Amino acid sequence: MKHNTSIKNLIFDLGGVILDLSIDQTMEQFSALSGLDKQKVNDLYASTPGFETYERGLMSDTDFRNFVREVFSVQSSDEEIDSCWNAMLLGLPIRKLSLLQNLKTKYSVYLLSNTNSIHLNHINQIMLPGVTHPGNSLDTYFHRAYYSHVMKKRKPNADIFEQVLNENSLLAHETLFLDDNLANIEGAKQLGIQTVHVVTPDLILSYFDEQ
Repeated sequence: MKHNTSIKNLIFDLGGVILDLSIDQTMEQFSALSGLDKQKVNDLYASTPGFETYERGLMSDTDFRNFVREVFSVQSSDEEIDSCWNAMLLGLPIRKLSLLQNLKTKYSVYLLSNTNSIHLNHINQIMLPGVTHPGNSLDTYFHRAYYSHVMKKRKPNADIFEQVLNENSLLAHETLFLDDNLANIEGAKQLGIQTVHVVTPDLILSYFDEQ
């Protein structure tokens, strides 16, 4: 790792850091499904609080699908909605998974992701078996994995970072948090956590000199 040799703990975001992500793909799919202009779909996604409610685990999968039907005025099947919703999940590069396995031998490695059960099920049941082997779980690449919908909390709020630090007895100044979302980076900084803003998809490979 470059720079700070005092780091003992690593906390990774998932989408845009480890998982290749394009929210635009989901917006395009919802546009095609609903017949709405893509900009209208983007606006609805950004302005409707139910999407964040789902990430906080305060809405069931069934309620989320019904919420999507209402927001986009569609009568689509569960499978069609899930397909659109999962379209943003582009892939898990094997190089990044290998990097995580290597880092686990040198650091305490954690995952902290704003996500939801439909996405996590797709990752574990469809995506991971494609790059590793059937029955694998994203959790195995970390000493501990934290998901917003399980914690009922969401980045960038302080309480989600505090839970990870406290449950694992981590010192903020010995902990490095890597995320592609600037608001999340700023949230971590407020607690004294060291940060790296991941501005390109493969940044973690070069940062840890594993390219």
